[in-house]
Amino acid sequence: MSEAVVVTAIFRPVAGARDEVVRALSSGIAEVHSETGCELYAIHDAPDGTIVMIEKWSSNADLDAHAAGEIVARMTAPLAGLLESPAEVTRLAPIPAGSSYQGQL
Repeated sequence: MSEAVVVTAIFRPVAGARDEVVRALSSGIAEVHSETGCELYAIHDAPDGTIVMIEKWSSNADLDAHAAGEIVARMTAPLAGLLESPAEVTRLAPIPAGSSYQGQL
């Protein structure tokens, strides 16, 4: 069995574009939750003004299929010109600590 993968994606909106970025990213969240392997897909405001997406996928294969899919393309197309830099996407691996429940998302 594959190990689940947690992802962070950090979006840095240009001045005045926060609401447009949130709107674009929010547009497909319900659909993404219906994709195979999606366990968590949520966006958050960070104190520095960035938008942070936190994702959890059942496997790297499921995440790869999602990343190459039509929903992501539709969500990210409107971001052209709205970000200071490309999104910073990081795949994370848990470091065991405490119980299996306490040590990972």
